[in-house]
Amino acid sequence: MDATMVHVSSFALATALALATNVDAFVGHRSFASSSSTRQHMSAYPTAAEDILWTPSIKTGERDELLGPISKYCEDLYSVSRRQTRTVTCGPIKFGSEHPIVRQTMATTDTANVEASIDQIMRCADKGFDLVRITVQGKREANAAAKIREGLFKKGYDIPLCADMHFQPVVAQLVADAVEKIRINPGNFADGRKDFEEKVYESEAEYVKEREYLVEAMLPLVQKCKDLNRCMRIGTNHGSLSSRVLSYYGDTPRGMVESAIEFADICRSQDFHNFVFSMKASNPLVMVQSYRLLASEMYRLGWDYPLHLGVTEAGEGEDGRMKSAVGIGTLLADGLGDTVRVSLTEDPEFEYEPCNRLCEMAEARVAAKNPEAAARQSAVRNYVDTRDITTYARRVGTLPTKKEGEKVDVDKFLNPNGSVLSTIDPKMLSEGNAPYLYKELGFKTAVGMPFKDIATSDSLFIRNLPPADDSNARTALRRMMEVGTGVIVPAEELEKNKLENAVALMSLTEAIETDGKLPEGAIRLAVEIDGSEDDEAIAKVKDLDPLIVLIAIDDELSQLHASRRIFEIFKANEISVPAIHHYKTAASNTDDIALELGTKVGSLLTDGNGDGILIEQDGETKFSVEFLRNLGFSLLQGCRMRNTKTEFVSCPSCGRTLFDLQETTAQIQEATGHLPGVTVAVMGCIVNGPGEMADADFGYVGTLPGKVDLYYGKEVVRKNIPNEEAVDALVELIKSYGMWKDKEEAEEIEQAVAA
Repeated sequence: MDATMVHVSSFALATALALATNVDAFVGHRSFASSSSTRQHMSAYPTAAEDILWTPSIKTGERDELLGPISKYCEDLYSVSRRQTRTVTCGPIKFGSEHPIVRQTMATTDTANVEASIDQIMRCADKGFDLVRITVQGKREANAAAKIREGLFKKGYDIPLCADMHFQPVVAQLVADAVEKIRINPGNFADGRKDFEEKVYESEAEYVKEREYLVEAMLPLVQKCKDLNRCMRIGTNHGSLSSRVLSYYGDTPRGMVESAIEFADICRSQDFHNFVFSMKASNPLVMVQSYRLLASEMYRLGWDYPLHLGVTEAGEGEDGRMKSAVGIGTLLADGLGDTVRVSLTEDPEFEYEPCNRLCEMAEARVAAKNPEAAARQSAVRNYVDTRDITTYARRVGTLPTKKEGEKVDVDKFLNPNGSVLSTIDPKMLSEGNAPYLYKELGFKTAVGMPFKDIATSDSLFIRNLPPADDSNARTALRRMMEVGTGVIVPAEELEKNKLENAVALMSLTEAIETDGKLPEGAIRLAVEIDGSEDDEAIAKVKDLDPLIVLIAIDDELSQLHASRRIFEIFKANEISVPAIHHYKTAASNTDDIALELGTKVGSLLTDGNGDGILIEQDGETKFSVEFLRNLGFSLLQGCRMRNTKTEFVSCPSCGRTLFDLQETTAQIQEATGHLPGVTVAVMGCIVNGPGEMADADFGYVGTLPGKVDLYYGKEVVRKNIPNEEAVDALVELIKSYGMWKDKEEAEEIEQAVAA
């Protein structure tokens, strides 16, 4: 039998014995070298892969056989409690559930430029960050890191530094002398042979045998960190999984988790536990699933290491904040996460506000710390959460179809990939305002007549109708309805002010009492659920057969848990009515509303629950209809539901970046931002791309100073293009693959169709 398999089996035997004797020894066994005698003799720790007691295989089923299936991924499914973790120290700060969530960022300066780096890190510390990461490519940067650390101390700054390491195990040991934390990437720290060639492993033993060089590269760093009491982050990136892991597990959350567990096993074999995990991806759905899967594995393994959260290559502006909120906010909402970084293609100081706001929202949700949050969570009626966090499956509501005799196309009121509904005010429909309203709602116009475009609001919500004798306002409504735009109006308003072909909105209670009887002129029913209804009432939605359900959770209930309960009842009763999240906000600035929406609604859409969004403002600050519409589409695109604009996967810049990332990204967005359905990745260096561009159609990657490589998918198609020519070359590349459309040409075609 293969030697490696013998050791796996010995671990299994020891684990089974510990469990059978009801001894809480699993964690102790995994850190078997923690006794006082072995602490005194480093030689007692394993020095070869064959001597390490690796976590049982997931592929062979041994892990499930010994420990049972994975179950929970968070502390409590029905209230927000932080996942209990150990304390990990990093200089003057501490990570873990007993401590506040740590806010961190990454310097964008060239690390070798010591003075510039010191100045930027001080600005970040002054802004409020707890930790700053710097990139370390080689010995030059490692030496500079020591000078940066010394310079900061001299200026009175003890903010800890984290060295970002890729490809350089020896340099990681060197820089550990200077900084408080080392970030290693399992995908390229020792296993960075990213050739994308398909490897074939005939057996588990063949895959496991390649752990030898991982151990050889990692052990010296682990010993150094242990001796110096340094912190480590085992930071897996979806885009930089090694070819070894890709070939065995695929480009999957499972591969990310297993890659991290291997490196944790090496740390644990040396009785080193001062580390945290991260599972970053540019796709928020992959990121959320990966963290949940890792947390589930840690629960069954008895591990309690903190989690660092981040969506990598999120981009900039509202889109970058939205993607970050969807991924990070979803996990924080369930009590996962002990440290956060919001990665934006902006100067690092600008990352603080969204990072801090996400942490504040998370801390306010913890039931043990906030009596009001605890009351809202406990007020949700009992339900059983049956979500499968190991996979993503979207619940897709059954779209309405046009019935005989109906004068409007109700089948266009919603979109199968997710719908955006807009709230409007009757004064917006006046003769002078209507043309501007069409534009705000995303309509194209020809000869003053509106018609739908790729990012037009699917339906409208209006609480108060213009008077029946206001012919101009009524004409504006009719024109939008004639091109397939639904108009949803409260039933009591329609009783007083008739509107032909309207959708009548009733509360679920009212709809049950009236058996869904429609006001005169209305053609379909919409039902609003606030989460306070009992199970029997919610189940009656099936009999009412509404066109749409609006989920508008009562302020006295936890939105997350009350919404999950509604979808569980839908599932149990096979209710397939489209469900739109009706989100009411009093946010006063654009960043806050993007972060709120991404966290509170994105956390439900990442579960696969929801068919769209309706935003209604109830605060003093009023945002434009256009801004809210675009925000809704950003949410759907960030949740990988509906693609209505060019998707940019844009890294946040660091000392490795080989061009002005912010300026270049802006140029690329200006040149290609009108191509919905096209994804462009903009990478400052090769560390995470081409892997992080796995979802991208085209890649723009810095490879040498002043030079850029262009990718189609994962394939380099043009190399060493001068920076000043690269954006034009990217446009030509997109054209060569038939994915280009001129802005003027697109508008002319649309107007001709309308006419």
